[in-house]
This record gives sequence, structure tokens and C-alpha cells, in this order.
Amino acid sequence: MMAKKPPKPAPRRIFQERLKITALPLYFEGFLLVKRPEYQDFKHYWTELRGTTLFFYTDKKSTIYIDKLDIIDLTCLTDQNSTEKNCAKFTLVLPKEEVQLKTENTESGEEWRGFILTVTELSVPQHVSLLPGQVIRLHEVLEREKKRRTETERLPSTSVEKENETIEDYVDVLNPMPACFYTVSRKEATEMLEKKPSLGNMILRPGSDSRNYSITIRQETDIPRIKHYKVMSIGKNYTIELEKPVTLPSLFSVIDYFVKETRGNLRPFIYSTDENLGQEPKTEERREKLKKNLHSS
Repeated sequence: MMAKKPPKPAPRRIFQERLKITALPLYFEGFLLVKRPEYQDFKHYWTELRGTTLFFYTDKKSTIYIDKLDIIDLTCLTDQNSTEKNCAKFTLVLPKEEVQLKTENTESGEEWRGFILTVTELSVPQHVSLLPGQVIRLHEVLEREKKRRTETERLPSTSVEKENETIEDYVDVLNPMPACFYTVSRKEATEMLEKKPSLGNMILRPGSDSRNYSITIRQETDIPRIKHYKVMSIGKNYTIELEKPVTLPSLFSVIDYFVKETRGNLRPFIYSTDENLGQEPKTEERREKLKKNLHSS
């Protein structure tokens, strides 16, 4: 008998998994043809605009993005003439690169232009050919993005203004952790990856010294291999101890680095909402570990 194919993830579950990884609100999504400077040709991606970042997925059902582009510093959006019928083509001019985008039809092209300009310029563009309902959506997204930025800007000062706030709140709000972080030992992380490989193959966990962190991965080769990488907390940055050390500004960036460098072969280990969470480390245990880290730093 042929083995049954694993069930395809439901749309809501896909949305939840992506939200866990990106931690940003979804404003718009659809297929895009993307050409970055390092690409030889256009690549076809299912694309999400979350906050001011474009996340690129190999297809509509993928839960792990394989590339992303921060467009908050967009200099300008320029329209390009296209020889293809019913196709929109434009270029995002950024401080460090120019990215060409191409849509499957002119209508979606107008929508992408509208949403990109709205979140980067913080105003609804006047010169876009959209229906009244689409314009209303742009205004809704504008208000959500303004609120998101205001809350983000307030976070550093909040910790100063509310010194009497509980450590639990401080940890949960000001120091969010990647969804694949678990307060487990090296052995426990290995067992988690071996028992449920379908949930992912990369775990972020506390280091043995309780100040730093470690990444545990399970590589699918002829014989599955487990590897561990140290992630050192240095000031406000985090350094991955590789042959050529890599320093990044956050633990989210550390996870992004492993995903991007392996072209999506490494996926954060994340418990699904419909999984038995009995083996997942308790929230209180996680908080206690983070408390120790805060007090010792």
C-alpha cells in the first residue's frame, strides 16, 4: 500500500504559524514576481506585506518564508513599462538596493502599489486606480500601521516609566521571544526534534550558563544529525559562534539567519494549535528562566 500523504495545513493554521514567526500584522498578500540584485531572473513568490516588511514564500501553503525585504526606508516606487499584456511592473528603490516587482495583472499591481505606499509613506496615495472598498481597506491599514509604530516607539520608554511593573509583564511585552524558544536542556531539545520532526527542525533554548542561548537543529541527511550552536548575548546584540561569527541585533534575527542561509531547510520547531501541548514547557518555567537572565544581565 502507498503511504498516505500528510494532510495539507488549513488556511487558518497557516496564518497562525506565520504570525508566530513574523510577529507582524498582515496587511495584504498575493503572488508576486520578484527580482532582487542577487537574482538572475524573476522568482515567483506568494508574498505577504506584514508591517513594513515583504515576506516571500515558495507557495501559498508554506509556513516558513525563504526571503524577506524591509521597505520602511523606501525612497520611491517607480512604474516600469512592460511589454506583457495585463501585467504591472514597478521598482522599489531602497537605500541599498533596487527590487523589481511584477504582478499577474494590472488590478493586483494597483493594489500592491497602494498598500506599499500607504505603509511606507503613512498616507493613502491619491493616484491609484482602486475601487471604493479597496480605498477603505487602505485607510484601515493606515490606522493600524500608525498605531503599531506608536506602540513600538513607546516600548523603550515604557520600561523606564513603569519600574514597578512585574517582571512577567516586562518579559512578555518588552522581550518577546521567537516562537521556537523553549526552556529545555540539550537532551530535551534533541528528543523534541526527534519525536515530532513534522513541527520543525530548529529549537532556540537557554545556554548552559543561563545567560546565553543555544540553537539545536536536526539535519535530514542519510542519517539524521543533531547539531548545537552557541548564541552569545553581547550587549544588545547576539553572536552566533560559527567558523566566522555572525552578530545580529535580536534573537528573531538569529532564527531568520538560519532559515535564510539554509534556504528554508531549517524551520523553527513550533507546536501547532491542534497538537497535544502536554510536552511543551510550561509558560511559568519559561518566565522563571528569563527572570534569571534579566537579573544576571
